[in-house]
Amino acid sequence: MPLAFAAEKGILPDRMIKALAESGGILPAYDFVPDQIQPASLDLRLGDVAYRVRASFLPGPRITVAKRIDQLKLHEFSLEHGAVLETGCVYIVPLIESLALPDDIVAAANPKSSTGRLDVFTRVIADETRGFDRIAAGYHGPLYAEISPRTFPVLVSEGSRLSQIRFRRGHAMLDAAALRALHARERLVDSADADVSEGISVGVDLSGIGPNGLVGYRAKRHTGLIDVERRAGYAVAEFWEPLMARGDKSLILDPNEFYILASKEAVQVPPDYAAEMVPFDPLVGEFRVHYAGFFDPGFGYEGAGGRGARAVLEVRSREVPFILEHGQIVGRLVYEKMMARPQKLYGEGIGSNYQAQGLKLSKHFRV
Repeated sequence: MPLAFAAEKGILPDRMIKALAESGGILPAYDFVPDQIQPASLDLRLGDVAYRVRASFLPGPRITVAKRIDQLKLHEFSLEHGAVLETGCVYIVPLIESLALPDDIVAAANPKSSTGRLDVFTRVIADETRGFDRIAAGYHGPLYAEISPRTFPVLVSEGSRLSQIRFRRGHAMLDAAALRALHARERLVDSADADVSEGISVGVDLSGIGPNGLVGYRAKRHTGLIDVERRAGYAVAEFWEPLMARGDKSLILDPNEFYILASKEAVQVPPDYAAEMVPFDPLVGEFRVHYAGFFDPGFGYEGAGGRGARAVLEVRSREVPFILEHGQIVGRLVYEKMMARPQKLYGEGIGSNYQAQGLKLSKHFRV
């Protein structure tokens, strides 16, 4: 039976995601696990087989992902008991969840926070699509994850969750006037001179924290592998080089190196809204910031255990060295209205790993 919504527009909260699944809009091959539905998104699970392919691809109109896999695969292997995905390779994995979306619901995917902080480049592909991570209204078909570890080899298995998906009805992004009004009510960012015209502007913090002036971490090369299911299982020093503040509060990004930094601002997402980090300026092509862009309702929110939280920035320079300055704007946090308040907020007894965070590596590393 099709799911009927009222006239509201916005991001579907947890209970509506559950209702969408119960009505046949989400078709998991196996039942959801207990914590799979998040306040404003659904975690997507890897299936039992992976394909190494020659290159990344989009299927394009009237072509299925399965057909392109047949054309481009180098070999296939089972994930039932786990397998290592090597750096520099591209893999396609059918997901356990497929979709049969209503005609008024679209979906958007993003890497989970822990995935982005491991520099695992992950995108979701659907049949007959021209873009990654975007699924059109009314789509009926399978979903696939494209996975390319960039720095660390990773161990994944059937059921591993690297990506998440949001469902949206209509256009619900706040325009500049609505965002300013929300900021006046809720104080979305702790900066007194915050730019809220095109989303909350987010700058990088290179001033240093603690007695040693830590500003971030640079990933080491040629490390051991990381089991994505293993929490607090790895020593930081084996995988990361700490970076300390310079006198001029700048940082030179080396080409093709991966960095974990933090935002200068502490931000929050009120319960009736969701947010997403987007590029500050697409024309600035020297570096990429933030692979994992979803911020759930309650992130940094005092009522859910936060008092503002820094955005952790996953940064990779491209072909040339690039200088970052303290406070330099690197992204924008855009806000969208929820269709309803989630039953559980981020950080509210649901095992959220990054509530009230500062500069923080992924959950796989011991503090």
